[in-house]
Amino acid sequence: MKLSARNQLKGTVVAIEKGAVNGVVKIEIAPGMVVTSSITNAAIDELGLAVGAEAYAVVKASSVMVAVD
Repeated sequence: MKLSARNQLKGTVVAIEKGAVNGVVKIEIAPGMVVTSSITNAAIDELGLAVGAEAYAVVKASSVMVAVD
């Protein structure tokens, strides 16, 4: 698989919470570091996502904000 997105974070699916149409998928990319994504339930099924499976969090955005306190 090749993508133009440069932010490809490999990790392990640690939680999947399906809703009526969309679900929330949590991927642990490092110990204690979890990326959360909202995707359709159809996408969850088509990708074969399951807790414990390896997956990539792919981030492609025209702008990313950074803030500090």
